[in-house]
Amino acid sequence: MKSTLLPLPGVTHKMCFDDPAFYVNNKIFCSIKEKKELLGVHTVEREKWIALDPHTFFITPHYQNYKYMLVRLETVSPDDLKQLLMTAYLARATKKLIRQYEEMIANE
Repeated sequence: MKSTLLPLPGVTHKMCFDDPAFYVNNKIFCSIKEKKELLGVHTVEREKWIALDPHTFFITPHYQNYKYMLVRLETVSPDDLKQLLMTAYLARATKKLIRQYEEMIANE
C-alpha cells in the first residue's frame, strides 16, 4: 500500500494512535488496523459499499458519526481497494494537489 500511496502528491505516512496511517493536506484518509487486517478509509459513499458487500465493508459504533468505514483486507478486491483509496485521497486533497495528481497521471 505504501508504494501506491506515497508517490501521490502531498501524501505522508505516520502513526495514528497505534496504527499506520496516510494523510494528505494534514487530514487522514486511511489507516491500517494491522492486528485485525482491516483498513479504515474515508468515504462519503459508505452506505453504497456496505450494501454491496456487508461482510467486506462495514462500520462499528466508533465510526457511526464519521465519514469512514472499515474494509476487510482479506476479502476486498484489488480494484475496489484502489478505487476506495483514490476516492479517499481526492476527497481530502487540496485543488492544487489534485492538479498535481492529474498531471502525474497524464505523464505516465
